[in-house]
Amino acid sequence: MRGQSLADLQRNDPVIVRRAFSPPDNERLAHVCGVLDENLRAIEQGLNVVVTRRQEHFRVEGGKLQAPRALALIEALYERSGRPIDEEQLQLLLYEAQRDVIQGHAKPVAPAEVEAGGEIVLHTRRANLIGRTPNQVQYLRQILSHDITVGLGPAGTGKTFLAVACAVDALERASVQRIVLTRPAVEAGERLGFLPGDLSQKVDPYLRPLYDALHDLMGFERVTKAFERGAIEIAPLAFMRGRTLNHAFVILDEAQNATPEQMKMFLTRIGFGTKAVVTGDLTQVDLPRGARSGLADASEILRDVVGVALTQFGAADVVRHPLVARIVEAYEAATLRGEAGVAAERAERAERAERTPLAPASFQEGRRSGRGGRP
Repeated sequence: MRGQSLADLQRNDPVIVRRAFSPPDNERLAHVCGVLDENLRAIEQGLNVVVTRRQEHFRVEGGKLQAPRALALIEALYERSGRPIDEEQLQLLLYEAQRDVIQGHAKPVAPAEVEAGGEIVLHTRRANLIGRTPNQVQYLRQILSHDITVGLGPAGTGKTFLAVACAVDALERASVQRIVLTRPAVEAGERLGFLPGDLSQKVDPYLRPLYDALHDLMGFERVTKAFERGAIEIAPLAFMRGRTLNHAFVILDEAQNATPEQMKMFLTRIGFGTKAVVTGDLTQVDLPRGARSGLADASEILRDVVGVALTQFGAADVVRHPLVARIVEAYEAATLRGEAGVAAERAERAERAERTPLAPASFQEGRRSGRGGRP
């Protein structure tokens, strides 16, 4: 999706589109524009257009794809303007608009689920939870149709959040009896020492992203009650050996920090009626230098195993703040440049070695015996 920038799609002859919202409603117009017109400025920057407003009249100038799509976005905001529009909602709508323009659409495109033949409906507190990119839709379908699903990709692609949403949906439908959350207890480059409290309190800091997703999808009170009755369980990865998890939805987060032995141990805990989702980012491994990531091993070994699905996310799937996608792209480009530099250096060393003549065998034998090659 992001192989071509929005600026590249800008035409030499911009078009102008207009829309008036009548009868005027100052409160709703204020919600559309945001504080000091910050929503309009975000649309201008995100779609490379110029938006001007005079009371209820809006004027958008830009490329032949960007301008109509920006106006459609403003109309979508107006439909939601009964209350203030938060930044997350704006960014998601802006992301969809950018995706449509890159794909050559000047109008909003129907959700990918419908196009693929059947919408995916998850029973959570968030009624509008859908896959927003083709990879996210594929990821949801694979979780629902496979016993083990592996999600690889950078931060902000929805790997963990969508996995937790599927787990909550399975629990609500009584497809499973409990949700089991686990994660390697590896610090991100810092040594925090021993943490106080019981087992749950010790691993809480490592599982905080999973807690955040649960609270968002179920609500704080329901999550607390689910923990009390054992419907949601915290299981540190290091303590899972010997267990068999039946009728459970198991999520292993930050799996790039699991060793190959831990990964094999986790995958062989799966029992009857259990689904497992493994998520991680191979560019953020916090294992000791030289240690092999179990997630990297598993993604190669299990790629062709029946019943195991793998989804590879990229920068185009990032649905956080737009800056996150640009950061991910910058790091990916730097990594590719580094790999290219290493490959070039190796090729140069190999070429020098081929050009350097080898010493006569008698001289080499003499050096090994200490005679310097003399007879």
